[in-house]
Amino acid sequence: MPVEICPLPKTRNVDSINAAFESIYKKTPTFYIRVPGRVNLIGEHVDYCGYGVCPMALEQDIFLAVATDDTQKKLNLHNLDKKYESYECPLDTIEIVLNDAAPKWYQYFLCGVKGVLELLGETERNKIKGLEVMVDGSIPQSAGLSSSSALVSAAALATTHSFQVCCAKLIEFEPLRSAEVQLPPGAVFVIAHSMAKMNKAATTDFNSRVVECRLAAQIIGQRKGLDWTGVRRLGDLQKTLGVTLDEMIALTKEILHERPYSKEGVIRELNTTSTQLDRLSLTPNTRDIQSFKLHQRALHVFNEAKRVQQFYETCKNMTGGEDSLLLLGNLMSRSHESLKELYECSHEALDRIVDLAKGLTLGTRLTGAGWGGCTVSLVASENVEKFVNLLIESFYKPLGVTDGFESLVFRTEPMDGARVYTPITK
Repeated sequence: MPVEICPLPKTRNVDSINAAFESIYKKTPTFYIRVPGRVNLIGEHVDYCGYGVCPMALEQDIFLAVATDDTQKKLNLHNLDKKYESYECPLDTIEIVLNDAAPKWYQYFLCGVKGVLELLGETERNKIKGLEVMVDGSIPQSAGLSSSSALVSAAALATTHSFQVCCAKLIEFEPLRSAEVQLPPGAVFVIAHSMAKMNKAATTDFNSRVVECRLAAQIIGQRKGLDWTGVRRLGDLQKTLGVTLDEMIALTKEILHERPYSKEGVIRELNTTSTQLDRLSLTPNTRDIQSFKLHQRALHVFNEAKRVQQFYETCKNMTGGEDSLLLLGNLMSRSHESLKELYECSHEALDRIVDLAKGLTLGTRLTGAGWGGCTVSLVASENVEKFVNLLIESFYKPLGVTDGFESLVFRTEPMDGARVYTPITK
């Protein structure tokens, strides 16, 4: 879908980013890029199993001021926040070198630029000149609000628009589909940061969950007479078996025992060898894991996929009023309980916010991968201020936080997607 090119909204204050840009590059930006953050209202840890989710674009965003440089084929990258180091490199030899530490902020930007450049033919590559960028952002980091994805997307959009190149490539996600969801009137969402950040480089927990879902699918498939070596995801397994989500839940309870499976137990179930299991089912960083909770992980996935369907149907068929909001809130609360108890990806700080939210919100759940990050709460409009103040007094201040509350807990409305903005002519 083409990204809209619009005049810069009068409500957008660009004085700070313009001043910083002009101070460094001695020129004014020729255009701006805005890419919003994203919060998942419901549907956690089901996308990589073949099921849909329900995301919402946020008011918080990544915002770029951009110009081209005709004198050199180089990327110059600066951040309005001085704690982030500047970076520059030749555009025709971009290298992204990762080590054991967390990725640098500019490496996410490089991914977006490099991804576009690798799709260009020789003629389009000849159009490439220098790129001068100033970055600003209001999306909390390591919070499950897609700040990294927004930065990558903003970089790719800045590259394509700067050089007027179009990357034509067929992308299919089984297939990729989307549908608009009209939220009930009076629905307000409040995002709260748990102050616990998951290191993106420390992904052992996440990777183990992916593998557990795969093993659960393979064992169920084996028991149902399928060739387990061709089974990869729980969603695909459901389609192959031609059954409902309720039937998949019943199969999970029937076939997978609640006790953790040892690696040897999985090998026996699949009638395979350790070598074949390592090659077909596990990843290099999960081959040493000796215990897998397959029943719990599969049960979460099928129930969460069902909750996503119910969330969508409630919004689609809503008659308005409190009943719809109560049902949506209940689905969100049940989602968190499942993520905490079955998927085990919550955090004590997230659970504390969920406990505080009871009574003032209609439903609260962790959003994003978990193990830290943010919660999202569905709140009746008349309770938003009370809820925000409750978290400030009962959650953040006891942690020693004295200011900056507006970036830790805030209400947000559904927003538009990515945009290219042209400067306002005076």
